Amino acid sequence: MRKFLIGILSGMFAVTFAGSCDSPGNGTKPPPEGNPPVSEIESVVYLTKPDASAKFKTQEGLVKKMSNPYLPAIVVDKDQKFQQVDGFGFTLTGGSAKLLWAMSSGARSQILEKLFGLAGDAIGTSYLRLSLGSSDLDEYTFSYNPEPGDVDMKHFDLGYDRKYLIPVLKIILGINPRIRLMASPWSAPVWMKTNNSTIGGRLKTEYYQAYALYFVSYIQQMKAEGIVIDAVTVQNEPLHGGNNPSMEMSPAEQASFIKDYLGPAFNANHIATKIVIYDHNCDRTDYPLAVLADVQANGYIDGTAFHLYGGNIGAMSTLHNAYPDKSLYFTEQWIGAPANFAGDIKWHMREVIIGSMRNWSKIALEWNLASSPKLEPHTPGGCSNCLGAITIDVNKVTLNPGYYIIAHAAKHIRPGSVRIESGYSGNPDDLPNVAFLTPDNKVVILVLNNIDTKQIFNININGTIFTSELAAGEVATYVL
Repeated sequence: MRKFLIGILSGMFAVTFAGSCDSPGNGTKPPPEGNPPVSEIESVVYLTKPDASAKFKTQEGLVKKMSNPYLPAIVVDKDQKFQQVDGFGFTLTGGSAKLLWAMSSGARSQILEKLFGLAGDAIGTSYLRLSLGSSDLDEYTFSYNPEPGDVDMKHFDLGYDRKYLIPVLKIILGINPRIRLMASPWSAPVWMKTNNSTIGGRLKTEYYQAYALYFVSYIQQMKAEGIVIDAVTVQNEPLHGGNNPSMEMSPAEQASFIKDYLGPAFNANHIATKIVIYDHNCDRTDYPLAVLADVQANGYIDGTAFHLYGGNIGAMSTLHNAYPDKSLYFTEQWIGAPANFAGDIKWHMREVIIGSMRNWSKIALEWNLASSPKLEPHTPGGCSNCLGAITIDVNKVTLNPGYYIIAHAAKHIRPGSVRIESGYSGNPDDLPNVAFLTPDNKVVILVLNNIDTKQIFNININGTIFTSELAAGEVATYVL
């Protein structure tokens, strides 16, 4: 890393700027007046260019001594702190695990180290979402208990997950024992559902207790394998019954299931796994607000999960403002094949990474970790054009946009980092940004040039100012 000696011209600098939407009073503290001390900045910058000529590559010369105190500035206040980060990552679908397990041991070890390690060019993925049962990116649908009427879960078994998912997870845990895991069900076993189908339908009320025990059994059997589930969502996309598998669940049904069955079952079995609601798009904040308004259900709920296939990412702040004691999670966003590198990087960095973090999320996850060159496996009727963050062709691995999107956040914004105040004195839509203070007291800033011309700007961290620039569409991670 290079060191830069940065001096500030006395009496020459004063700037005001628009604060982030979540700042108290919708404003940000101005930089200190007078002559801040000369500071020595140790920095590393990772850059991605829209033409893919640089993809999460360290760059020399992007952090310079301040050239003009009147440039628009990203102003960072380390003393104004917001949510703590749990991690960044992907969904490890059953299909992803199958592709990884089919690789040679050497090739598999190499890509898993690159994904989950921290040394060298590894990106440090720190959070994974799993499907509790099958998702649409498994080779076929399954449940952990296909025995009709087994309400006591005597025949519950992780079954298919033992073939690929659990062995892969154990390797990942060997690389990063602290990785956090969330599990989400796409459907209850068909015998518990109103339509006896993997597609759509609802959970029969007479099986609410059995389904709560289904969750308990999953968490207990995964724990017996050495796999700790940190959180579960109650239902993936409860307003979408057209996927295979899928299941619909209304806000009233979700509240009832949590307060009368799932929450008490967790307590009775001494399960500390967090319960997270909704797990669907930002256009329906009425759903989680209705569930949280149920006082009894509320007591069991850790927070709300969101996707962004509809609505605006600012909806997450709507939930935070209504229930500031509850956590927020951004759990899924897909990239469709064929990828548009420039467009995918720009949109996902702005909305999924910077956007969700500025709106109080503790995690940001891209959808599928891995797919084949034919975008397989998937269930009949499942997603046939979901592009993995990596493409696995036997032992050959191609790194796709989702990989680099997560790399920009995961490698240096480690779990336990705290988002800190940052705002831009120019048009905030031109240079979206978000800043963090890491456990080792580094400042990490993610910045996107969201317009079609080069931007030259200052970065002011509590009075220490330097200059940088980004060409149109470029993304940078500054570690300072």
